[in-house]
Amino acid sequence: MLDFKIKFKRQIEILGLCLGKNYEGMSLSDFAQLFGVEELTIKRDLNDLRTSGILIHSAKGKGVIIDKKPSAEKIRELIKQYSALISSGSFVEKSTALLVTRLKEEALANMVVLQMCIDTNTMAVIDYEKDADVYERSLEISPLLIFQTDNYWRLLTLNDGRIKQFLMNKIMHAKASPRTFKPVSKEKIDDVFKYSFRSWLGEDTFKIKLSFSSYWADRLKPKQLLDSETFTTMPDGSIEYTATVNSLDEIAGWIVTRGEGVKVIEPPELKTRVIELAEGVLKNYK
Repeated sequence: MLDFKIKFKRQIEILGLCLGKNYEGMSLSDFAQLFGVEELTIKRDLNDLRTSGILIHSAKGKGVIIDKKPSAEKIRELIKQYSALISSGSFVEKSTALLVTRLKEEALANMVVLQMCIDTNTMAVIDYEKDADVYERSLEISPLLIFQTDNYWRLLTLNDGRIKQFLMNKIMHAKASPRTFKPVSKEKIDDVFKYSFRSWLGEDTFKIKLSFSSYWADRLKPKQLLDSETFTTMPDGSIEYTATVNSLDEIAGWIVTRGEGVKVIEPPELKTRVIELAEGVLKNYK
């Protein structure tokens, strides 16, 4: 990473940590030690942040403090800039807007903390909202990757030997753990995404075969949904689609939303799930 990008990334991380509830009171020397630079460098970083409109400074006995929290618009801008530095993927504004609306300044704080844990193979401790008002407190995870898909920022993690994902807008608080973990190879992370249809990441795989009417054929052929997919054009203009996915529930939901012209050939359990979902939708209108 170029020097100016390293500097800019560090400055956003300083701000993010100061916004987080778990990192209050960090001093200039704490930041200098954390980033492996001189205190004078941190002072320059704070000056640059003030120049950009962030009211941040070092106060004796209080550490580095922020006089006024940045606006939601500013937080969205910073997450956009930070995500461009840590991710090779494209940025989607809607995902960030949803994240900031839900968590406000904690959105940037959590993203910074978790990315720094990723950079150093350090475990993190999070409070996670599993369901409405149902929380899993002090959950220790090994963060691997922050990514965006399907209108949400997500965190890929290693938990109890299994790779899982968490929605970033449900991580209420995040802080670094004193423990470290063995890094996971890029190849293994790439394999996780190989059979991911849209967002769910699991280790199981299922071979599916679908039939798309001629109406859908022209709409699907230019698009690549999965690396493992194949298209076979049938005499009547329809197409037979095969692929390997890692969640039957997710593909079943997608099929139902397509409506007429999409039929499951195999496996039988996928056909059953599609029928159950469709019947459930119809019950809403009886």
